[in-house]
Formats: sequence, C-alpha cells, structure tokens
Amino acid sequence: MNVDLSTRYLGLTLRNPLVAAACPLNQDAEFLGRLEDAGAAAAVFPSLFEEQIEYQQQQVFGLYEYGTESYAESLSYFPELEDYNVGPTEYLRRLRLARQTVRMPLIGSLNGMTVGGWIHFAKLIEDAGVDALELNVYFVPSDPRHSGEEVERRYLDLVAAVRKAVRLPLAVKVGPYFTSFGHFARRLVDVGADGLTIFNRYIQPDIDLETLDFFPNLALSESWESRLSMTWIAMLRGRLGAYLAATSGIHRVEDLVKLLLVGADAAMLASALYRHGPEHFTHLERGLREWLIAKDYSSVQQMKGSLSRENCPNPEAFERVNYMRALVAFSGKAI
Repeated sequence: MNVDLSTRYLGLTLRNPLVAAACPLNQDAEFLGRLEDAGAAAAVFPSLFEEQIEYQQQQVFGLYEYGTESYAESLSYFPELEDYNVGPTEYLRRLRLARQTVRMPLIGSLNGMTVGGWIHFAKLIEDAGVDALELNVYFVPSDPRHSGEEVERRYLDLVAAVRKAVRLPLAVKVGPYFTSFGHFARRLVDVGADGLTIFNRYIQPDIDLETLDFFPNLALSESWESRLSMTWIAMLRGRLGAYLAATSGIHRVEDLVKLLLVGADAAMLASALYRHGPEHFTHLERGLREWLIAKDYSSVQQMKGSLSRENCPNPEAFERVNYMRALVAFSGKAI
C-alpha cells in the first residue's frame, strides 16, 4: 500500500513532516547533505544571535576609532571590512554554502529580544536563498516591574519589525509561559507570523556546589517533554489560520505520530540528532509509513489533526475533561 507522507508547512510542500530543528550541527553543509539523504524534509539553520551582530558592530566601531586619539588624519584610514569576518559574516557564508549543497528547503533563524538595527540581517538571510525564516524569541522576563502586557508587546513589536523586513514565510518560536497563550498566539499571527514553533525550550543554569557558582547545563530533551506541545497544538489546531510545528521531546515514532494526530504540520528534532545521528530520520520516516499502513490511512494529511480540539465531538469540554480523566485514572499508589 502506497501512502503519502507529504505535508505543508509555511507554504512549503515537504516530503514528510520531519525537520531538523535549529542546532549547531546544521551549520555544516556536509551534515545537511547526510540529513537530506536520510530523509529529512527540511532543516532550520542555527540561529544568528542578536549578540553576535552587536559584537561585530562593536569590533568595527573600535577599528574605526583606533589611533584617532593621536592622529586626526587617521580618521580616513577605514579598514577593509572583509578582513574582519566575525560571527554574522561567517554565518552568511555558511548559509550560502548550505543552500548550494542541498535541495531540501532551508529555514533561516534569527535569535533576539529587542527591536534594533540588527533586524536588517533578516534581509541578508533572505538574500542568502533560504525558503523561510524562523524567529526564535528567547527572552526571560525577570524584572518584576514589567507587566505581562509589556512582555507580550516586546514580542509583537519584534515580530512586526521582522515581518516588515522580509517577504519570506515567517515562523515564530516561543515558550509556553504566557498568561493566556492561545490569545497571545493569535496576536502573533495578527502581526505577521505565518506559523508557530511550539515550544522554545528554556535552558536553566545549574549550581556547582564546589565553586558555589552557576554554570550552563544543557540537557537533551526526553520524550515526555513533547506532551506540552501536544496539548497546545491540539487546542490551537484550526483556530489560528497558521502553520504549527512541534519541537522538544520528539525521539520515537510514537512521539511523531501523536503530534501529527493532534495537528502538527511539522515535527522538529534536535536532541534526537545528537543521540542517534542523521540516520534516525530514516527510522522515523519508515516507522511513520508503517503506522499509517497499519491504521489504513492513505496519507499524513488524512490523519493530521484527527485528535485535535477542532475534531472533538464536544470541543468546549476538551481541556477540562482531559484534566479530569488524568486525575481520576491515577490510582495514587506509590511505585
């Protein structure tokens, strides 16, 4: 039995729902080629960070001013900027090389939290030949003086600014920590987001008890972490007019199938790449095909969203009924 694994995401037709999420591995063109051969339908290039761009600008300004305290005529000695290729320049070079290497869609990625001059790099990423852009807004609102509305406005202004800068399909990668995430998701779409990547995985620091200092501690995701994305995609499917991608905790065929059933248009994997390598995409693609055949589905499109709130017989009770079922079904016995 032939089954159609294709899906639509950000207006792009993908051979299957499997997308390599933004991570450092994807900056290597050879690695992207292996991903494509293994079955990846698209890849998100690693994020270009706002801080990288600001660092480059600071370095250039320092070069402009070097020596001017002694010799006024040195103001005319502008450096050849191509000799000072820090972060963003090298990023764009690798992005162009990747575009020349693979045929699958490439999605650029910007990571920032303020509206500023760095936004023009969105246009440079577009000019490098990517098929879409993901805006990864990583902002932890730790100042208790900032209201929820102020935090949301910061996101919305940033998305609107990037939307104005490019004509590419635009996805926004956000975290779940908003008072009313559904309402906020709609506002993101209203200001220009074509899709949402659900959810950003915040990295919490740990404490070294020997040095009594904080240190970064990046832990790879686990399958159970996909449940949060699964819950919200199920509730948002069909209510936003936007594409929905799931990320975090996608490791097994079962994880992939569940997210598609609730309405995900694409599944983005990063931790699974680190654990199993590009060949894991082959395993997931084969497993998805076998599941569809076993359940008599002819396509991903046919099964996608069949367990979402949109297709629930009593959508008003969707959220609370599932909450009650979980509590009632739990025996309370210690393991």
